Amino acid sequence: MADRYLSLTGTAPGRFLTRRLGLPQPAALRRWSTEQPSLPGQLLHLTAGRSDLDLAPVLAGAGPEPGTERPVAVVLDATGVRDVETLAEVHAALHPVVRSVAESGRIVVLGAPPDPADHHQAAVQQALEGFVRSLGKEIGRGRTVNLVRLTDARSAESTLRFLLSPRSAYVSGQVIEVGGGEVTAPEDWDTPLAGRTALVTGAARGIGEAVARTLARDGARVVCLDVPAAEAELTAVAGRLGGVALPLDITADDAGARIADALPGGLDVLVHNAGITRDRRLVNMPAERWSSVLDVNLASVLSTTDVLLSAGTLGAGGRVVATASIAGLAGNAGQTNYAASKAGIVGLVRSLGPRALAEYGVTVNAVAPGFIETRMTAAVPLFIREAGRRMNSLAQGGAPVDVAETTAWLASPGAGAVNGQVVRVCGQSLLGA
Repeated sequence: MADRYLSLTGTAPGRFLTRRLGLPQPAALRRWSTEQPSLPGQLLHLTAGRSDLDLAPVLAGAGPEPGTERPVAVVLDATGVRDVETLAEVHAALHPVVRSVAESGRIVVLGAPPDPADHHQAAVQQALEGFVRSLGKEIGRGRTVNLVRLTDARSAESTLRFLLSPRSAYVSGQVIEVGGGEVTAPEDWDTPLAGRTALVTGAARGIGEAVARTLARDGARVVCLDVPAAEAELTAVAGRLGGVALPLDITADDAGARIADALPGGLDVLVHNAGITRDRRLVNMPAERWSSVLDVNLASVLSTTDVLLSAGTLGAGGRVVATASIAGLAGNAGQTNYAASKAGIVGLVRSLGPRALAEYGVTVNAVAPGFIETRMTAAVPLFIREAGRRMNSLAQGGAPVDVAETTAWLASPGAGAVNGQVVRVCGQSLLGA
């Protein structure tokens, strides 16, 4: 559904009027396209404290060319910040340049994992989290601010490429931890999923269709799964993407086994996107509404993941990306069933991620969408819809492709060091943690 307010503020009279009335001033976000695959402008590399990271080779391939003229991206290496004195260097580095960062620009702060043996280092590294989230709410004009905790620059290359590109347009205020998993740099960063097979549930329309389309763009052979009732739409989507349609009720007892049978060559990427809502306040919610949502949104994710891991269908180097929601982080009136199911996804990711990597060589992460412009949100009453759109740092709703781009990054071979993470795709929504 078109965001008419965003269109209005894109005109000179609209900007004048909304500025005079003190209303939000959202900027049209710069998203990936074949014509503009990277952010136009220069990348400014700054340092606070003494760092041991070898960042230059990684940043050289990140997109924007290194330089100092009106940057479109700023990377501040704060991994060497260990006390309050060096924390002041964060202010000293960014204060003079924040105003000059281009519209839809990026600021990425690099931090170190908090040291449990050094409470001074742990305190100031945690301080970076509050700093980034606050700056993200201040900076405006479609610009985003994120924090990456890392120990090795190479392991964070795919994460930096994503955050410093138009693909991360609706990701802001996030803290992403990059660990020590195996990283396989793709032969071609433009098609990192070449030669890999990806299955997307709920792929017949909406966010699922966008995810399937984006994974196919990145080179994957996509298997599109949805309920048999949506077979016609599903077949059309798969046909457009050169993929395969797999009509199947994901809640069936044998769903995991049937997926495994349909993929004798194995699976590299499993995207759990299928989900439903059956909203009603708990006091008015019959058991059927509760169980149907939990069955689709959580139980099917748990059971199919277990089957595909134990069957070896999803093997070493594999990726599981599940769909959570900010409703699962913040709660929503009338959505106790939905929020419970999505909070359950967060629990799954945090528990299974480390074990799946150790036992199967598979990473497990989640995306948590905020207000995304879909047919479902188009049906939301006007004032509630407008509140959902504006109550975030970018003052607008996201697009399905924003969720798809984040999923594609987590699904890529280069993201092997990102595991057990829940990345919100919400424009830094004011709801939730």
